[in-house]
Amino acid sequence: MQNDSVLKGVTVLEFGVRIGASVAGSALAQLGATVLFVETAAAPSGAATKFSCREQFAAGKLSLLPERGSEADRGLLAQLAAVADVVLLSSDLDPAGAWGPAGARAGAVVCDITAFGSSGPLAGRPCSDAQIQALSGILGCTGMPDGGPTPIPLPLVEHMAGLYAAGAVLCALRQRRADGFAPSVEVSLYDVGFAAMTSFLAPALEDQAPRATRVGNRHTMAAPWNVYRAADGWILLCAGSDEQWRRICRLVGREELAGEPAYAKNADRVTHVAQVDAVVQAWVDGRSVDECVERISALGLPCGPVARIDGYPREANLAHRRMVHETQDPVTGRPVFVPGPVFRMSRSGGQALLRIPLPDADRAEITRLARESRPFTAGTRPLPAKEPFAGVRVLEIGHYTTVPIATRTLAALGAEVIKIEPAEGEAVRRWPPMRNGQGIFFTFQNSDKKSACLDLETEDGRALLARLIASADILVENLRPGALARKGFSPAEVERINPRLVYCSISGFGADSLYPGRAAFDTVIQAMSGLMDVTGVNGMPLKTGPSSADVLGAACGFTAMVAALEYRDASGHGQYIDLSMQDITAWATQTLWNGVQRAPRPAVIASGDGHVLGQGGDAVPVLGVGEVLQAGQTMARRLWFTAQMEGAWFPLLAVPFRLDGVSPLVLEPAPPLGRDTEEIARGLPEPGAAQTQERFT
Repeated sequence: MQNDSVLKGVTVLEFGVRIGASVAGSALAQLGATVLFVETAAAPSGAATKFSCREQFAAGKLSLLPERGSEADRGLLAQLAAVADVVLLSSDLDPAGAWGPAGARAGAVVCDITAFGSSGPLAGRPCSDAQIQALSGILGCTGMPDGGPTPIPLPLVEHMAGLYAAGAVLCALRQRRADGFAPSVEVSLYDVGFAAMTSFLAPALEDQAPRATRVGNRHTMAAPWNVYRAADGWILLCAGSDEQWRRICRLVGREELAGEPAYAKNADRVTHVAQVDAVVQAWVDGRSVDECVERISALGLPCGPVARIDGYPREANLAHRRMVHETQDPVTGRPVFVPGPVFRMSRSGGQALLRIPLPDADRAEITRLARESRPFTAGTRPLPAKEPFAGVRVLEIGHYTTVPIATRTLAALGAEVIKIEPAEGEAVRRWPPMRNGQGIFFTFQNSDKKSACLDLETEDGRALLARLIASADILVENLRPGALARKGFSPAEVERINPRLVYCSISGFGADSLYPGRAAFDTVIQAMSGLMDVTGVNGMPLKTGPSSADVLGAACGFTAMVAALEYRDASGHGQYIDLSMQDITAWATQTLWNGVQRAPRPAVIASGDGHVLGQGGDAVPVLGVGEVLQAGQTMARRLWFTAQMEGAWFPLLAVPFRLDGVSPLVLEPAPPLGRDTEEIARGLPEPGAAQTQERFT
């Protein structure tokens, strides 16, 4: 099958020095854009910028090193600004006086990735990733229950922000194509960090607790969910439903616990989590990691060992999917490891970025591009602007976190998202805390969607899904690989039903995997990507407080779907997307590859009423989730708010990026189960009826 680039012919000027700006540039380069990597000798001293890990972030890009004070090079940058399709900035860190957003023409998508965005009391203040961790609540909830906050020793929020920025840029390019006007893009690390806290936000929004409790490797809303010590290492086990708990009870020989009131329901197990963990640990004691993984996986339960980063993340499935490549760094002359592409698509898959240029090596090619390219002629901004995904129908068969976040982002940008659930509903609907019989977490994760119940075990249910697929633009699911195929909906069959459909599968280890059908949750992926090895302390692997693998997977899934939709609209062809959360999370550890010594964690000092993080001569408070909810920056940016549904008020979360003039709008809480089933079915064409092209334009 052909493999074309989504962004062939698109030029990206990567001026920003933030790691987030370079992550966005790398994602766009994977998708085929020509990315101009602007280098500088004037990066902020002591700041962790893209140059602190140049071999990764320059890979696959063209290098330009402007001479400081050179009018000729200032003119070249101005020329590049005039012809680039996208300009990536980080205005709070970029060298002053060199060039800024005002230099971009109206036809360019200008994306600015900063610590706090352009509004709120902290706007314009430069902050490091670790400081954002402290101020957004991430640091406050990362660590063991009996210890202090534990900083994550890599720029994790920058990677999340970069992935969201890449997706937002694609949305802006789509908008430019539709109406001739290019909206600017704003991504705030603080906003992204806040949005990453979803599993902690639900309890805090319910009782406005002043401070979140660190839970170590546990989950705030599900049990058992922890790391357990085996005879030769550590084993992760996660159970997100009552049925999974019943399987665990059978495995450990304690079937009577499945019916006991203290353990039967998930909410009760969360209350009695210490006793639940003791039951699991008693079974793991004395067994090897391999035996535990084999026996637990045989029951379809998410589990896995902890992978170590030794030059790069050492895990067999990452090697199988070619997520690690060896190349040569011409600056040092030594071999180095760089990540493979996270975007696996059947027609327009991501490109491996293997060439690392010497600084200024591509000046001649870049000068030629500046001379020969023609500016895009921008139109007048339409008022009101049409939402980027108005008229796009998305089918979601999503559970828990990753797919629901990705699709709620599309919904906020105008897509019609139909959430397909079984008759009993998604398990997360019943995660505490609840209002009106519906979980708060579920409600804000699934805002602005429609709900349809389908029983895919029945012929009628499968027939209705086939009709929905025929009417849709995107189908996205995070079932175990092969689960939908066993219902009769393999990628080939889905393509037969609707050749223009974008079918996105997001799974723990990918459809092309050494672990076919293995279930996985966020904590397992953190372990098997190397992230828990990075965050761990004193020999104990430690997950990040937020569900980082889920959030990274959601941002990448959103970006991949937008990219594939752009390819479909240009070529007429849909395609299959195989995303692995393990790939994506391993990619986010790249700043610690190649034998890079982990920098000392910033100092976290206990104070009379909490903790303070000190870094680079600057100190910021380590805020708990309740404090973050009421912080001035949170309120000024309106990162959460309330809306009414069936007589109850539910909290909702904003989308963590902004598009000038077409900002994503979150409006409605998730609906009751099955509310829209009949209406959706009535609106479908009869089987075999010809599809019009109106939906696809």
